[in-house]
Amino acid sequence: MGELVERLDAPLASGAERRYPAPMRFSQAFLPTVKEVPKDAVDASHVLLLRGGYIRMIGAGIYEMLPLGQRVLKKIIAILREELDAAGCQEVLMPAILPASYFQETGRWDVYGDVLMRLKDRKGGDYHLAPTHEEIITDMVRRDVRSYRQLPLNLFQIQMKYRDEPRPRAGLMRCREFLMKDAYSFDVDDAAARKSYATMRSAYERIFTRLGLDFRIVEADSGQIGGDTSAEFQILAQSGEDRIVACDACDYAANVEVAEARIPEAEPPKEADMKPRELVETPGTKTIEQVVAFFEKEGFGVEDVIKSLVYVAPKADGESEMVMALVRGDHEVNEVKLARLMGVDEVHLASDEDVGRLLRTKVGYVGPVKDALPEGVSIRVVADHAVGSILNGVAGATKTQYHFRHVNFGRDFDAELHHLRQVGDGDECPRCGGTLHAYRGIEGGHIFILGTHYSSKMNATFLDDDGEAKPFVMGCYGIGVTRLMAAAIEQHHDDDGIQWPLSIAPYQVIVLPLGNDEQVAAKAEAIYEGLKAKGVEVLLDDRAERPGVKFKDADLVGIPLRVTIGNRGLKNGVAELKMRTGADAEDVPMDEIVEVVAKRVRGE
Repeated sequence: MGELVERLDAPLASGAERRYPAPMRFSQAFLPTVKEVPKDAVDASHVLLLRGGYIRMIGAGIYEMLPLGQRVLKKIIAILREELDAAGCQEVLMPAILPASYFQETGRWDVYGDVLMRLKDRKGGDYHLAPTHEEIITDMVRRDVRSYRQLPLNLFQIQMKYRDEPRPRAGLMRCREFLMKDAYSFDVDDAAARKSYATMRSAYERIFTRLGLDFRIVEADSGQIGGDTSAEFQILAQSGEDRIVACDACDYAANVEVAEARIPEAEPPKEADMKPRELVETPGTKTIEQVVAFFEKEGFGVEDVIKSLVYVAPKADGESEMVMALVRGDHEVNEVKLARLMGVDEVHLASDEDVGRLLRTKVGYVGPVKDALPEGVSIRVVADHAVGSILNGVAGATKTQYHFRHVNFGRDFDAELHHLRQVGDGDECPRCGGTLHAYRGIEGGHIFILGTHYSSKMNATFLDDDGEAKPFVMGCYGIGVTRLMAAAIEQHHDDDGIQWPLSIAPYQVIVLPLGNDEQVAAKAEAIYEGLKAKGVEVLLDDRAERPGVKFKDADLVGIPLRVTIGNRGLKNGVAELKMRTGADAEDVPMDEIVEVVAKRVRGE
């Protein structure tokens, strides 16, 4: 732990790169590469980190960091610290084991549920391992910051977090213990908080650019932590568990949890165009596909079907509310949007038993038509905007084995219209009308304004220039450090191994002498020493292994530059230089190789 959070040496000059010259010989390195990994290791990063000797699992979702992994982490941390220092942040270190009283003060002791790792001390006191630190940082500031003159303030830490994930998966992607950078800003009002947010957004852009990652900044949901003005830094990768959309014509991008599409300029159905509603017996038509197949001979398509789903919204007081959500047949309900609309953290589909008890029908035949609901039954109905434009559609009749045709909004049913559907590839951008394209992403960072969500609950106040007590307006800025290590691999790998960006690679160059020739070994040693003298991070593979083994290990570990010296090259006075990401190698004069490699490392 100390190694992970230690402050790294003196600050660098502006624009300088931090160096880790620490040369190493492969024969002396603790670098246990392996061929076989557990069967549950399927994601590229999980497999390659295990095979490359970066991490080892000691329990479900719990990993130890080996020397190569530690070097990558320290480089990521160095970039974080440099950019956060430049943005005016100050580093602190908060405890990982916390008294229950702080989460109880804000109500999160119960909200976090089983995810919170709880424990008791010998006196029976309640404690937990920190999943996040909003309460602790708020307490830190409320103790010592009294006046507006002490603001703005931005404090950050790099600390372990603990969450009892029900299904740890994908190696470092979803762990029970992980390293995180979290920062918190404190300001006098909303306008000042937005300035702090903008500063951190710019710092994050520099961080992710320096890490060598292809990313998108997307609008996002703040989740259980609360707050608004939220953005995620999504690292594009086909293996990502997050779905995002981005416009091809402007900078709009959003997580599908909060993404919106342009509402088509369609007139609501006119009464003169509405056909009389008809009840139709539709045996065995519980799914959208079955309904479409039944009615398609009459000219109805999936876009004419009203999909009616009943959800349960659990309230904080233990009660729950049922709601009917309507979307077009070819659309899906966005459950995050629905939850926010209902004012709860999450919603879930009602069970068959719940639907039968309330609406006296089976799931698959539910519909919004007012006079078809059981007598005395009232349920809140919310609908996506597209539903309000369906003319003479098809909907469940709230009667098992029956549907209605020629159902129309306003005449047959009423509903609150909202952005309620899941946005997808090909939808129109809500800002400019361009086309939205879908991507998979890995959340690498999340920034948002918390407002007074925690400061009000914890009575964390300062005196403004009129001497009046005001709650701090807070912002929250997180980066999953260990997750970044895995995400970089998901984005940068091939069938042979890792392809580290130069900025975070454990070593910048690997020198491979081939064969057992003493002259080859001597020349490799000279190149190794020359690169060391230039401040290059270099690994010398001095093992008595076959060339094929050395090449495979070099590709697996993912060192960005490879210098190979063999008998043939020695006779011709050249060394072979190859980029890990390149298809072809180049011959470089032996007496120039050190300078050429040093320049490549410096980006010249």
